[in-house]
Amino acid sequence: MKTNLTGQEILDKEFKTTIRGYNQDEVDEFLDLVIQDYETLNKEIETLKEENRKLKTTSKPNTTTATSSQTKQRGQINYDVLQRLSNLEKAVFGKRYSE
Repeated sequence: MKTNLTGQEILDKEFKTTIRGYNQDEVDEFLDLVIQDYETLNKEIETLKEENRKLKTTSKPNTTTATSSQTKQRGQINYDVLQRLSNLEKAVFGKRYSE
């Protein structure tokens, strides 16, 4: 018998009947496969949840590093803007302004 069952296969499964009803051995064998598949599925779900937790914790950016980096970037931009402004004032007002 196949061990990887789909929902449709479980739904469509028919058991032979005997004088007393379904063949108990056949039903037990099928239920063992269903249980095995669900156990495999649950293990896979747990594995994926654990992997997801690990990925979430390792991919969080270090906020202090990001903030420090952003502050340095802003400082550099401000310096560049002030330097350009100073150069523009020198060009417009000449040496007299820079003294």
